Amino acid sequence: MEKLKEVLLADIPNFREQCLKFLNRESSKMDYKGFSGGYGVYAQGNQESFMIRLRVSSGVVSREQLRTIYDFVKEYNLDGIHLTTRQAIQLHNLDVDSVCKIMEEGIKKDIFTRGSGGNYPRNVGLSPLSGVDPDEAFDVTPYAVATDKYFMNKITTYNLPRKLKVSYSSSKKDEAHCTVQDLGFIATLKDNKPYFSVFVGGGLGRNPAVGLELEELIDPSDALYYVEGLTKLFMDEGDYKNKSKARVRYMVSKLGKDLFLEKFREYVKREKEKGSLSLNPVPIEYPDLGIETQIKDPRLFNQKQKGFYSVYIHPIGGQLLRTDLEKILNELDKTKYASVRLAMTEGIYLINLDGKEAERILDISNSISGNTSLEKSVSCIGVPICQMGVQNSQKNLRSIIDYFKKQTNGDNTILNAMPRIYISGCQNSCGVHQIGGIGLTGKMKKIDGELTDAFELYVDGEFGLNKTRLGNSLGDFKASDLPEILFDIGKSVASSGEGFYEWLYKNPSEVISITSKYKV
Repeated sequence: MEKLKEVLLADIPNFREQCLKFLNRESSKMDYKGFSGGYGVYAQGNQESFMIRLRVSSGVVSREQLRTIYDFVKEYNLDGIHLTTRQAIQLHNLDVDSVCKIMEEGIKKDIFTRGSGGNYPRNVGLSPLSGVDPDEAFDVTPYAVATDKYFMNKITTYNLPRKLKVSYSSSKKDEAHCTVQDLGFIATLKDNKPYFSVFVGGGLGRNPAVGLELEELIDPSDALYYVEGLTKLFMDEGDYKNKSKARVRYMVSKLGKDLFLEKFREYVKREKEKGSLSLNPVPIEYPDLGIETQIKDPRLFNQKQKGFYSVYIHPIGGQLLRTDLEKILNELDKTKYASVRLAMTEGIYLINLDGKEAERILDISNSISGNTSLEKSVSCIGVPICQMGVQNSQKNLRSIIDYFKKQTNGDNTILNAMPRIYISGCQNSCGVHQIGGIGLTGKMKKIDGELTDAFELYVDGEFGLNKTRLGNSLGDFKASDLPEILFDIGKSVASSGEGFYEWLYKNPSEVISITSKYKV
């Protein structure tokens, strides 16, 4: 890793030079994006400021790393951080010098940006409560972190057609979205022995697909052979000419499911014959006897370690303010065993809290976190920050929440009746809108001869072992109508006394009736 650091540090001057060429209009927006993405940096919509994405390995972040990130925010006078749906942290509104300094200081403290964008293996996904979840098969954290470390150790050597996403989930809940990744591993037990169910060829965005499940279970120690096998297959069969067709799922379409799986197994077999990639990571130790609490809270989760708890904090839209991050860090300093996990829902878990510590964290985070189902919705960063974005997804999320609160006057019944909403500001799926109970994707639509802010509305998406499905589109709607549309849905769900999915299954025509009068 030290050699990697030397290489990355030595490359910063070249990176800075390319940034200056872009600012001087000596390189185009798309050329710069193609270059800078691999460094985890993107120009913002104004083409003058920059965003940097910090690659937090599988969302496992130490207190020291989080403190370093807070120091970045404070030093460069930023409003806060953005928690992403890939368990990374983004900093916005930076100039070139600031980006380069953050990159340099981050490398020295094992906070990397290389490969957090561009045509590289991205941050490896992980169920955020892996290791402490009472319902899990086994702790997959060591496997996810080891895979991400494997990618990072050779990150500068990759030449992929496009990005590659790998995830590990510790239970059937599939909170790392393994069933819709290029490659996913879901922990399972057979005859009381640990195995992985393997999914390959999935993905969201344009032409989404649910991954193909291998018939055979695999030994956890073999996971890297599957990772390397798919990587080699991707490089041999992926489309380097047509970027829009360059993800693994298009290889499935091109080759057909049977031939794709046959080739995949062949590549895995070759890697096994070479050897040297077996994973036998050291298990993580967790505290085993804490202090119990009688408090009940939707953000409080019992761990399988007796007397220990996890608390979930969900800043609206994943936007954690500097002052709130400082509060969390200060409270963390008072805990004995607590550690931090980032979720794929733009939130943060503090795990290994004893009962008293959990009570304090709940108290100080009550004003920081969304506390209803609706407030825990997910939104990409959107315009004006995202240069590829179409809609201001963050603004629209807040408009929806504000409308609900105004209509309900402090009664959270309808806000809790709604499912978490997943919002993407464009046709890409940074907000994973295609696997949400309700999903939105931004677009511009010509209505009565005028281009109008609009969203396509999806319903009935879901993820989880043996139940992942893509949402159904109900058509396009004006952005200004969405709060009222969604509130009407929420009222109907709340009045039924059932959960959203149960309501949808029993009343399939109701959602059509509610939305049809607004459709454009």
